Amino acid sequence: MTYASGRHFLQIPGPTNVPDRVLRAMAKPTIDHRGPEFGVLGREVLSELKPIFKTSSPVIIYPASGTGAWEAALVNTLSPGDNVLMCETGQFATLWQQMATRLGLVPQLIPTDWRRGADPAGIEAHLREDRKHTIKAVCVVHNETSTGVASRISEVRKAIDRAGHPALLLVDTISSLASIDFRMDEWGVDVTVGGSQKGLMLPPGLSFNAISPKALAASKTAKLPRSFWAWDDMLAANKNGYFPYTPGTNLLYGLREAIAMLNEEGLEHVFARHTRHAEATRRAVAAWELEVLCANPAEYSSSLTAVLVPEGHNADKLRHVILESFDMSLGMGLGKLAGKIFRIGHLGHFNDLTLAGTLAGVEMGLALAEIPHRRGGTQAALDFLCTSA
Repeated sequence: MTYASGRHFLQIPGPTNVPDRVLRAMAKPTIDHRGPEFGVLGREVLSELKPIFKTSSPVIIYPASGTGAWEAALVNTLSPGDNVLMCETGQFATLWQQMATRLGLVPQLIPTDWRRGADPAGIEAHLREDRKHTIKAVCVVHNETSTGVASRISEVRKAIDRAGHPALLLVDTISSLASIDFRMDEWGVDVTVGGSQKGLMLPPGLSFNAISPKALAASKTAKLPRSFWAWDDMLAANKNGYFPYTPGTNLLYGLREAIAMLNEEGLEHVFARHTRHAEATRRAVAAWELEVLCANPAEYSSSLTAVLVPEGHNADKLRHVILESFDMSLGMGLGKLAGKIFRIGHLGHFNDLTLAGTLAGVEMGLALAEIPHRRGGTQAALDFLCTSA
């Protein structure tokens, strides 16, 4: 391989670019995870995570990917044979459903065309038909990373309430936490699943469960096997800032620094920044005369934009051209979208100039890959950024 000067543009929708401040924090010497200094660190991050989830409930941190937090949410609240209502909004929702099946649960799947989010009316209809309350949980991915579609969680909560159903609401915020507004307590979410490698601007390796009182009560009678994922062991150790097994010490240093950065900017400003960059990206796509995958403007993601390539062209070829020519990585199409879309990540440690460079790389790549498009998308985005600063 030949040397490529300049910095690699990592514009996939996670893992995202890690700020230098976070990298430096993680470079601290590892400390005794049973010693007093660690207890201070543990108490600090466990407390300061709550406002990020907008909850007063406990947040548990696992040394695992988001997939681990999916499993923790299921095994701590459910029993073998329980019915769970799930929405097939994309690849990650599908994988969560497959996990539920492997764990001995019985998913009832509401399908979509992967261009729309969870349908509150459809969820309400299913729950109204479940007069015996055999459905124990509703599982929804807030922001589907594979499609760039954000489900309307507050409306899902209202649908559950209108149906008068006692099912728990479990929500995956892996690619929305700290990039799209999420209000756990206000929206009545019972378990929130999160991950470190997207809006929180960390490397992969930490995942989260935020737990409502209702979910904690359900965990007392849940009968799915659990050991590593057990909430009770975690909560007991967390009271003093410790963990029942070895935690990701240096990632926790990074987490503390990332939370400080989010607080310095202000969470509402963080959301507004993501919304603005997403709109600029969509304006570029429209100017290129290409199509955003998300079909409902009310469900546009602020974390990423998935773009359809014209029929007869391959998005992976375009991604390869962009990587080889400009040292920029874009997200690939997953599952049934393989080769049909590319995904532009615009979340985490990201600013106007990063977006400008990203869109310029895409526009040059479209030309080199001979993808039919109209020039001027980058300029359309720049015009919007100039007038909305």
